[in-house]
Amino acid sequence: MREPGPPGIDLVVSVSPFEGVARWIVHGLKFGRRLSLAGVAADAMLRALPEAESADGVVPTPPSPWRWRWRGFDPAEELAIATAERAGLPLDRCLRRGRGRRQVGRRRWERLTDPPRVWIADPAPRHVLLVDDVWTTGATLGACAEALRGAGARRVVALTLAHAL
Repeated sequence: MREPGPPGIDLVVSVSPFEGVARWIVHGLKFGRRLSLAGVAADAMLRALPEAESADGVVPTPPSPWRWRWRGFDPAEELAIATAERAGLPLDRCLRRGRGRRQVGRRRWERLTDPPRVWIADPAPRHVLLVDDVWTTGATLGACAEALRGAGARRVVALTLAHAL
């Protein structure tokens, strides 16, 4: 699925709806700690990306500090690492996220009116491939895009394994 995304995102590319195999991969990665699934997902994500798209760097959507400590890893970062390796692009962990409320379990309007707090910690690439596991409301992707644009990013393309629209 390729379509315009949240404000600040030039294009969102998702491999599949958040069901079936895509849901199994996301849950296996997030909750089953099956990190090898990141490579499987990255292969599918890069196949879905239009050939004309180019990027200077791959940026993972940042986790909340608590989530990272609880899991010991970040699924979006694992996907971004695998994507960057396969695409031959640098991985850029330039975004940070504050301790806001979790997005999971919140209603759509709550997510959109109270998005996560995201900021730039390091210089951002000019042409960004922003990687996340699932695109739901676009609140997180939009918050990331706003921070990236504020740091000088000229084009932001979001790449996700699944979409739950």
